[in-house]
Amino acid sequence: MSFLKSKIANAWASFYVKKDYKWIENPVDYQNLWFKKLIKDAENTTFGKAHYFSEINNIKDFQERVTLQDYESLVPYIDKIKKGEKDILYCNKPQYLAKTSGTTSGTKYIPVTEKSMTFQVEGVKGALMHYIHKFGNSNFINGKMIFLQGSPKLEELNGLKIGRLSGISAHFVPKYLQRNRLPSWETNCIEDWETKVDKIVDETINQNMTLIGGIPPWLVMYFEKLIERSGKPIKHLFPNLQLLVTGGVNYNPYQEKLEDLMGQKIDTIQTYPASEGFIGFQDDVNSNDLLLMVNHGIFYEFVPAEEIGKNNPTRLTLKEVELNKDYAIILTTNAGLWAYEIGDLIRFVHLKPYKIIVSGRTKHFTSAFGEHVISCEVEESMQEATNQSQIIVTEFTLAPQVNPKEGLPYHEWFIEFENYPTNLDEFALELDNAMRKRNSYYDDLISGNILRTLKITPIQKNGFNEYMKEIGKLGAQNKLPRLSNDRKIADKLIKYML
Repeated sequence: MSFLKSKIANAWASFYVKKDYKWIENPVDYQNLWFKKLIKDAENTTFGKAHYFSEINNIKDFQERVTLQDYESLVPYIDKIKKGEKDILYCNKPQYLAKTSGTTSGTKYIPVTEKSMTFQVEGVKGALMHYIHKFGNSNFINGKMIFLQGSPKLEELNGLKIGRLSGISAHFVPKYLQRNRLPSWETNCIEDWETKVDKIVDETINQNMTLIGGIPPWLVMYFEKLIERSGKPIKHLFPNLQLLVTGGVNYNPYQEKLEDLMGQKIDTIQTYPASEGFIGFQDDVNSNDLLLMVNHGIFYEFVPAEEIGKNNPTRLTLKEVELNKDYAIILTTNAGLWAYEIGDLIRFVHLKPYKIIVSGRTKHFTSAFGEHVISCEVEESMQEATNQSQIIVTEFTLAPQVNPKEGLPYHEWFIEFENYPTNLDEFALELDNAMRKRNSYYDDLISGNILRTLKITPIQKNGFNEYMKEIGKLGAQNKLPRLSNDRKIADKLIKYML
């Protein structure tokens, strides 16, 4: 029976991927089709009428009529949706509102329509199908699978269902996977993250786990609890574990830690889901880039990173982007988001097909001295430094120290080590050199004696989890910023120093 299921899965994956190549090989054509469809569908909505969608004939018209939007600019429309009104941002009304944390707006409520949710599901399905097709490995479908996610309990408001995107997604697990799915519904509904992980350990520790998915820091916490309970590495607990599926944050900084916990390397598929839409997935486990999904309910625009925050910045379409430049990604979606800034920076690393990496957040950077360091630079630097020294890092973040008690200012890196360096100063210098290679402005500041080399402040074991618990953001879909432009996080982390 298992052999038959695998054979059917391989055949279906081949058919699925062949169909995908229509949009992979003709991305601009599919983007133009989606642009026209989205404008037409929303022509008679409140937003469409306010922005004269009936007079839009091309992308230039759209860009002239619809300025870049953020959540605050859409709040009046979303408030109408929450009252149960229809035809506000998109035709009819959304089925769901996805709750997500905002830095300036508190909790945000992102509309999710039936059609946009279909593409969220297709994103994960596509990632698995491409993996099966490319590597011929579908054996994982015969074992147990788990996706660590938020509670599927949803609130109701005027005919709308409200919850975290990962909790909403739990309602869309295909029937053919339900029998293999863990944890139980009751456990999935537990709100307290630590209690929930303990129960997940109870339900999975003796199971034949073959696929495990979740945000990398959640996976770390789950694996650590499994090992603490059993005294065994994951490869002995789950000898048939074949695949990790990750999303939410970059997997690479967690790779060494997770492989150490597992006791082995296994195939990993990275995905790029957001409450606003499913943007990309890793279609080759041997390469860290993500295939941009251009036929999945989203029309994309891209703003050069150096123009973020300017009035009337350049808005590029897919055919106008360049390799190895950072852009703010802008989404227009079939959930009713229009020229919407989601706050992510991406970088194109291939144009045929279009493949990207997430290079940072538009609001997460360090530039207290004009250096404008972004997430991918610190993550790549950490990876280079740990590779050279065989040190494993559990978690880290950095902040500028502008007014030290003595000496020059510096970047302060708060790091939780799995295995502590024998020489911390030597490791700090390796990390600093890696940073200088990646950011010429930072290199100039060091060379010009404006900054001293970086300082490492070690954090105690589980210190970052304790910090996230302290601020009420442990678990759910909350992520620790890799870097900041102030000392708000740094000042709270001081109490967790070694």
